[in-house]
Amino acid sequence: MAAQDQQPGGQDAGFDVAGSRHDLGGVLSPDAPETETFANDLGAFGFVHSLETGSTVDGPGVRATLFLAGCLLRCQYCHNPDSWHLKYGARVEIETAIARIGDFAPALRAIGGGLTLSGGEPLVQRGFSRRLFAAAKELGLHTALDTSGFLGARADAAYLETVDLILLDIKSGDPSLYHRLTGAELAPTLRFAERLAATGKPVWIRYVLVPGLTDDPAHIDAVARFVAPMRNVEWVEVLPFHQMGAFKWRALGLDYQLADTAAAPADLVARVVAQFQQQGCQAR
Repeated sequence: MAAQDQQPGGQDAGFDVAGSRHDLGGVLSPDAPETETFANDLGAFGFVHSLETGSTVDGPGVRATLFLAGCLLRCQYCHNPDSWHLKYGARVEIETAIARIGDFAPALRAIGGGLTLSGGEPLVQRGFSRRLFAAAKELGLHTALDTSGFLGARADAAYLETVDLILLDIKSGDPSLYHRLTGAELAPTLRFAERLAATGKPVWIRYVLVPGLTDDPAHIDAVARFVAPMRNVEWVEVLPFHQMGAFKWRALGLDYQLADTAAAPADLVARVVAQFQQQGCQAR
């Protein structure tokens, strides 16, 4: 086993200790490596935040959605801040994870569903996520990667061959606002989007609509103008901000700057969807 797959993190915990993404996850792997330095290209094991079945919002059809721990972004509106660090995930051997996906595969195939990897950020765990996608394809499942695109350079051509659909979050079209929202740069996400367009990889763009923060018409137009010429983009999905994860920020002792921000009202959502449509995007 390569050195990068000999990181500490405890024994295989299986999926029994992984809860719902809507619950506050505990410290399941206290000896896990730091997210920023983690490398496990062989993917012998991974850190799983939660597993959900029956999702209809994480790609086409009904999905099994596996949320992986670890993320380098610090989004102000993140509803799973307990997924930022690997220690908040259950350490799972790849064989255990593949077997669990196999349990759901017959039902998912029968209803035209598939497997979505979300997080956190699945590309933090490139090796583990790649092997999960490859196994899912062998099981005849549609595969989708839910990503910010910030680590898109990690998804090489071989990785992308195992992925049928990219759910790509573009959080703002303004670089300064993007940095304020996430603590990261916008450029890597845009480069990833351009690479996906060049290869024709199917993409759904996701835009989280936060009143008073990401609702500026000029910033929305910047995203729309960037996306509209990309023939591989099947949908732009406008996702209304909500407060469902606020309790996690408080429980973790984090400074939640959006505590007083209201959910995005229906008329604002309709306006933004129309804005994307006016620029030539297929939006909903």
